[in-house]
Amino acid sequence: MSNLKVNIAGVEFKNPIITASGTFGFGREYDRFYNIEELGGICTKGLTIKPKLGNPPPRIAESFGGMLNSVGLQNPGVDKYLQSDDLYLAKRDVVVIANVAGSSLEDYIAIAEKINESNADMVELNISCPNVKEGGMAFGVLPESVERVTKAVKKACPNKPVITKLSPNVACIADNAKSAEAGGADAISLINTLSGMAVNYKTRKPILFNNNGGMSGPCVKPVALKMVWDCFNAVKIPIIGLGGITSYTDVLEFMICGARAVEVGTYNFTNPYGARDIAKDLEAYVEENNMDINDLVGTLILNK
Repeated sequence: MSNLKVNIAGVEFKNPIITASGTFGFGREYDRFYNIEELGGICTKGLTIKPKLGNPPPRIAESFGGMLNSVGLQNPGVDKYLQSDDLYLAKRDVVVIANVAGSSLEDYIAIAEKINESNADMVELNISCPNVKEGGMAFGVLPESVERVTKAVKKACPNKPVITKLSPNVACIADNAKSAEAGGADAISLINTLSGMAVNYKTRKPILFNNNGGMSGPCVKPVALKMVWDCFNAVKIPIIGLGGITSYTDVLEFMICGARAVEVGTYNFTNPYGARDIAKDLEAYVEENNMDINDLVGTLILNK
């Protein structure tokens, strides 16, 4: 019989479609377009211990096949989230993943302790943030820092499965996946945005106020597929794939490469119904082929 449900770290999703952090607000924004309970899960906007206004504009730049963003983690802070959005989402029949970010290890620990008592089902670590106490290098760059922050959050948040979100801007993403697993991560998600820049040839200046930003959209999909496959062959914990997904066939490709679920991100901007449409198309495909979607995971056949 056909089956669209997936299980990640003991959490059951009605389908493998999750909305990516930073592209779906806190769910209620898109709930005005369609019933968000049609999705498998929602990953919240990145939360910090204190409210953040983000970077000055311009902080979005279009690029061929995608976009660059330098929003800077604008968010109301974890306390405001817990007072309103956490309660709102708790009433909805959808898996909720709280995305957390910080500028120091202490920040991650503090916010993890708060999320541990929330209604969220899981936690996703944004480790692409600069570590202000170690010269600004992102937590997710070195394997040892990936393991350290994952281990600290697992200890501070024992009630929730922890997903470590991996940056592609590293020497070897498989090594970082292993470090996340060694740190106790229950799952990993990848890829976060690729570092990029957009330039105005007339002014000879970067378009983004912050000079550079994170590249996302369909143009990054080939990179994401390769990195999901690399990580699938490196770790035993579940993988959530993301990067340029705009159709149900993209979902199938990510699952064949080893992902058990996916996150839809930039596509939510170009089509606010995008994640829901992908979920519906995927359901139709699974029913038409009378299949269990889980049977696809990691079935890539390499050329000899």
